[in-house]
Amino acid sequence: MIRAYKFLLRPTVRQAQALAEMLRDHCSLYNGALQERRDAWRHPSKSSVRYGMQSAQLKEIRAFDPERQGRWSFSSQQATLRRLDRAFAAFFRRVKAGQTPGYPRFRGVDWFDTVDFPKDGDGCRWDSTAHDPVPRVRLQGVGHVKVHRHRPVSGRVKTVSVKREGRKWFVVLTAEQEQPKPLPATGSVVGIDLGIANFLADSDGVFVPNPRHGRRAAARLQAAQQALSRFPRCKARDRTANHRRAVDKVAHLHGKVRRQRLDHAHKTALGLVRAHDVIAHEDLKIRNMSRAPAPKPDPGRPGAFLSNGAAAKAGLNKSISDAGWGVFLMILHAKAESAGREVIAVDPHNTSRTCTHCGHTAKENRPTQEKFHCLACGHTAHADTVAATNVLRAGLVRRHANPA
Repeated sequence: MIRAYKFLLRPTVRQAQALAEMLRDHCSLYNGALQERRDAWRHPSKSSVRYGMQSAQLKEIRAFDPERQGRWSFSSQQATLRRLDRAFAAFFRRVKAGQTPGYPRFRGVDWFDTVDFPKDGDGCRWDSTAHDPVPRVRLQGVGHVKVHRHRPVSGRVKTVSVKREGRKWFVVLTAEQEQPKPLPATGSVVGIDLGIANFLADSDGVFVPNPRHGRRAAARLQAAQQALSRFPRCKARDRTANHRRAVDKVAHLHGKVRRQRLDHAHKTALGLVRAHDVIAHEDLKIRNMSRAPAPKPDPGRPGAFLSNGAAAKAGLNKSISDAGWGVFLMILHAKAESAGREVIAVDPHNTSRTCTHCGHTAKENRPTQEKFHCLACGHTAHADTVAATNVLRAGLVRRHANPA
């Protein structure tokens, strides 16, 4: 299996400058390749441009501009061109599916923050060992950069990526490992229901509160963004010192909320994986759930629109994004795979409206957000616990119908 590791880099001032130049030059390469594809599309007489054609031009580009392009790893530049190729492949795939995707866009220096090295030893080298007192990673054009390795890396390192987050630099490794030894069986199965009032409710009646990290930081974020909005929009190199500090403050607050959300998701998922052998959850279509409602034209007044509940839906969408269900489910599946646990996704339809005692399904069974009262048998319970129990039952049915 493949496992990823993310470590903080501690570059010197000169190395940090070289890392920033590496991002700048890869961004320039990305934008130049995108411009070439746009020109070819606008002129039908020209043949279409593919990754192979652009990769073949790298030698000429590096020879023409040795100071900016020739100093970096050839394989990392190929990875940047593959990144653009994947963007176009996704664009054409969405077009064929009948969607309305946006055309791949040019990247500003502040919006290009990752450089990939497809193979350890080709333009980069992970020099750290488990007993190395000063772990380092060697990057072509930058040098040996110190790494804050907070845990050992097991397995053989396959790829290396350098990422910038605000003013911090990180190295992301992917390592190929043998299948880890599964955790001891507990004999426990559980169903979970994700929500807004409570982040999670399980079929055993346990609730995990919703930390609402985004809402807690909303006032500080609003103040920081208002302070930033007072500066005129300009390129990064033209910003004053106060402007840069305002940008860094907004980025710092967003980064803190993101780290808090990830920490909560990791700890909650780890607790579930350690305690249960089988975990069932709803197969939520989060993107559809957080869509803005379609406008309602007013038939009596051309050009006017009726109320469609967009304001209330916007608040719900913000709460869904703040909860971070998608990130949590992704982490849950990854941890379950490493621990030898089984995670089952089931259809969420009517899970909170079906009585767990008699099976009666009706919208009126759930009179409020929290209360469940069956109109047929009179059973009462917390609506989220009822939903989690129904999710567990559906998951067990699916598991027995499709044995692993």
